Amino acid sequence: MMERFTVIPVHIDTHPESDGVRPAASDPEVPPRTAVPQTIELKEARKLSTGHGDENHPFLNNVSDAKGNELCDKNLALYEEELDVRPKVSSLLSKLVNYTNLPQGSREHEEEEQMGGQSRKKVLRAPRMGTMMGVYLPCLQNILGVILFLRLPWIVGTAGVLQALLIVLMCCCCTLLTAISMSAIATNGVVPAGGSYFMISRSLGPEFGGAVGLCFYLGTTFAGAMYILGAIEILLKYMAPEAAIFHSSDAADDTSAMLNNMRLYGTIFLTFMALVEFVGVKFVNKFASLFLACVILSILSIYVGVVKSAFHPPTFPICLLGNRTLSRHQFDVCAKTIVEGNTTVATRLWELFCNTTDLTDTCDNYFVYNNVTEVQAIPGLGSGILKDNLWSTYKEKGAFLEKPFVAAVDAWPKENMNLYALTDITTSLMVLLGIFFPSVTGIMAGSNRSGDLKDAQKSIPVGTIFAIVTTSLVYFSSVVLLGSCVEGVVLRDKFGDTVNKNLVVGILSWPSPWVIVIGSFFSTFGAGLQSLTGAPRLLQAIAKDNIISFLQVFSHGKANGEPTWALLFTVLMAECGILIASLDMVAPILSMFFLMCYLFVNLACALQTLLRTPNWRPRFKYYHWALSFLGMSICLALMFISSWYYALLAMFIAGMIYKYIEYQGAEKEWGDGIRGLSLSAARYALLRLEEGPPHTKNWRPQLLVLMKLDDSLHVRYPRLLTFASQLKAGKGLTIVGSVIKGSFLENVAETQAAEQTIKNMMDIEKVKGFCQVVIASKVREGIFHLIQSCGLGGMKHNTVVMGWPYGWRRNEDPRSLKIFIDTVRCVTAAHQALLVPKNVSFYPSNHERYLEGSIDVWWIVHDGGLLMLLPFLLKQHKVWKKCNIRIFTVAEMDDNSIQMKKDLKKFLYHLRIEADVEVVEMQSTDISAYTYERTLMMEQRSQMLKQIRLTRAERMREAQLIKDRHSLVRMGSLYSDEEECTETVETIQMTWTKERCEKEKEYRGRSHFGDLMNLKPNQSNVRRMHTAVKLNEVIVERSHDAKLVLLNMPGPPKNVDGDENYMEFLEVLTEGLERVLLVRGGGREVITIYS
Repeated sequence: MMERFTVIPVHIDTHPESDGVRPAASDPEVPPRTAVPQTIELKEARKLSTGHGDENHPFLNNVSDAKGNELCDKNLALYEEELDVRPKVSSLLSKLVNYTNLPQGSREHEEEEQMGGQSRKKVLRAPRMGTMMGVYLPCLQNILGVILFLRLPWIVGTAGVLQALLIVLMCCCCTLLTAISMSAIATNGVVPAGGSYFMISRSLGPEFGGAVGLCFYLGTTFAGAMYILGAIEILLKYMAPEAAIFHSSDAADDTSAMLNNMRLYGTIFLTFMALVEFVGVKFVNKFASLFLACVILSILSIYVGVVKSAFHPPTFPICLLGNRTLSRHQFDVCAKTIVEGNTTVATRLWELFCNTTDLTDTCDNYFVYNNVTEVQAIPGLGSGILKDNLWSTYKEKGAFLEKPFVAAVDAWPKENMNLYALTDITTSLMVLLGIFFPSVTGIMAGSNRSGDLKDAQKSIPVGTIFAIVTTSLVYFSSVVLLGSCVEGVVLRDKFGDTVNKNLVVGILSWPSPWVIVIGSFFSTFGAGLQSLTGAPRLLQAIAKDNIISFLQVFSHGKANGEPTWALLFTVLMAECGILIASLDMVAPILSMFFLMCYLFVNLACALQTLLRTPNWRPRFKYYHWALSFLGMSICLALMFISSWYYALLAMFIAGMIYKYIEYQGAEKEWGDGIRGLSLSAARYALLRLEEGPPHTKNWRPQLLVLMKLDDSLHVRYPRLLTFASQLKAGKGLTIVGSVIKGSFLENVAETQAAEQTIKNMMDIEKVKGFCQVVIASKVREGIFHLIQSCGLGGMKHNTVVMGWPYGWRRNEDPRSLKIFIDTVRCVTAAHQALLVPKNVSFYPSNHERYLEGSIDVWWIVHDGGLLMLLPFLLKQHKVWKKCNIRIFTVAEMDDNSIQMKKDLKKFLYHLRIEADVEVVEMQSTDISAYTYERTLMMEQRSQMLKQIRLTRAERMREAQLIKDRHSLVRMGSLYSDEEECTETVETIQMTWTKERCEKEKEYRGRSHFGDLMNLKPNQSNVRRMHTAVKLNEVIVERSHDAKLVLLNMPGPPKNVDGDENYMEFLEVLTEGLERVLLVRGGGREVITIYS
């Protein structure tokens, strides 16, 4: 049954011409929009369509709805050919809305996009963790740990409160600045699981990513070893000293025996942790909250103990011999003699120094000449001890712990050294800095969990920075409170020998020292488990990236994805740290690896900020390249201050890995910043750019601006250069090309003059780029040469900017029209983007400022994201900075406009582009009489121009033939060669036969223009005109006051006979708009949601 519908009249008051001027009411080219009742049979219209009725539309045919079998909805008929290869916006958004269900860390997100989601066998549960549970608390657990309980009091006592505050300040500033840079990178798109390795590798490339990734892995592995050593130290020093298996024969030095005990128990603990990881890693995550509770309770007990010490300080006396502190666990009474009854007897202390209880025997000279005194280990908060603890007291290894300002008589030889509290290592600010820095690491815990966060772009910056601020306050307050409550010699006693082998912070805590001992033991044990959980997965992620070939074996694991081989290798590496057996020696090693990792996080942020790549749009706005460079400088300084030889070793390891990856040839392309930097480098960078096309994140419009010169070689439309400068803002490549018609040998001087003119105009418009003028016999061929050959290596244009062919309607010569459309075809064939600013003379100059207004984007078909990227780039310029972005998209009858709007908002949110969104519903209205008449007039005009051109051509041909005939007759009378004369006559008779003469008379006798009145419009053109009219109506209605309108440019017709109709469609589509930018994508994605 034939489909029929009634035409509904549509009235529009404004009919602007192509050049932006409103036409007069009597303009014969624009018919009034009045309704004439007509009926059109749709099926018959499709049969009459020229060349489009049998086209295959795979995108539409895949639609399950019955309407998908139709050729195209008439609302988008103008974009029929575009929809063959480019999806509708509604289809694109429906595919992108569920992108967050990517398996985090299981494969590259680029590969997941190519698979299209078909490989998913089950629906993954959406992440639900918030800022508190997902970022803040994990960061607290990883930052606060073993150093706080075991080494911070010793650092305060040795360095003094002032220098201890300086150490804490330097380390916390380093991590805070790194967290700011990390927040910028982490919020610059979707960051799958992988933490700092993912961010660095995707920002600085596979070479830096592999090198720093392995350093970060080694740091995490050695951190696990450090936590295990801390747990063993707590066990053997404070919980169960009798559990020691090895004992030293020399009572004065039991260091070697202690190291052996650490190695043995450390290996046992490591093996147990590895078994836990292998059998049930889920238990580690379940007990994480318990371990965190232990840390928090321990810290709270310290603060409560400090408050209590102000009113009732605990009783922990220490014994001094002269000004030297004694190891209290070997005796009970701090005195040389005591009175039992009426008799003075020697104490255990006398016996230790004199080796006898006889008071008349010879004793240690220092013991004889100095008195024994007893002072409180914790004077309390109000005792004023702070002023004694302000300054540093650095000692050599084996030095006595001496209380300043106490009178003492020195004596030789030094004997009974085992009875004194001694320093075990040589101390300095650099040593203390290297030991303390691991206590501020762990800031990557939130980014490592990015795959499990509900909104990683909000949670990571807020949670990480607040965790750093919280822990910094804990460290600063702990330094001040410890210096205000505890005696200096007790603080400098690392292992609590002066307080009877008690943990120094334990004696300060309330209600019992065991709260700190047990809490710190479980917290360090849990931190070790967490490190041994994260390190194998990090190694597996590096191996899966396949940038280091010899690590490929570690990419495999159990069926559930657990990294078995990576876990075994991690255990072996951690065992190397266990064999060192000294927390103070392991801490500087992992400090180097973490500092190098943080250094490159800051470098990545600074580099991306300075390059201003279009993909660099972090949601976290409180960053600056100067802060990143400051953080990078602090990291580098801390590396060499704490241990210059470890710093050189870490850099050497990273450099070797970098050169290895570079030598092997990294096959990955992640759109890194180094590749973006290479765009402005010399030959070496050009050679690198030759290796392949730039990644989507590095894509920016590299412009080829086609300039038209007048007869005086002056630039005809200088605002094209203004627009180019505003779009580029001094970044990327800009080539200004022009074509001079003629011969190269004859127009060399004109070429030089034209180049100089263009360069002068580029300087005026502040366009940084290159100029190229081509001489060709045909302008069209010259333009084709420019499109094909401009640029060098990787520095080639990917976008062509050309002017609109003004006055094409009034010009009977079709060459300008043909040049424009053929250029569009050439750019499309070259897979390059095309920008056509219409009414470019109305575009703003560089000196103007738009203080309000909007840039409207009409997203009809997906063009790779170019329509989204262009307004963002324009807003970087001061002219457009204050303008808002509004994005309109078209919903058809079978589209859910409400869902489309939600999907588009979510898509823009993850693109980090702030814009207002509106979905315009295109009702399936009837074709109006105005559309029908406009199409009819368009085809009549086209046919009339063809007849005019044909008549002119026939007249010229007739004149030429008559001239040739007379010439041949005259030549025949001059020669007597009969054969030649006969041949000439026959040639004339073949040209001018009787039938030919009759046809010429008939042709001259009738009027061909009368047939135009009976012409019926092509139904395909009617549908396309309907699309143009309807879209123009909604665009003018909503964007008539916009400062700039960006619109998808339909593709040119495949049949060259429809060129004039194509131009008419574009004119109708853009009527009534002051500034229009027609955009046509190059066939590739130019914007991405990923980091």
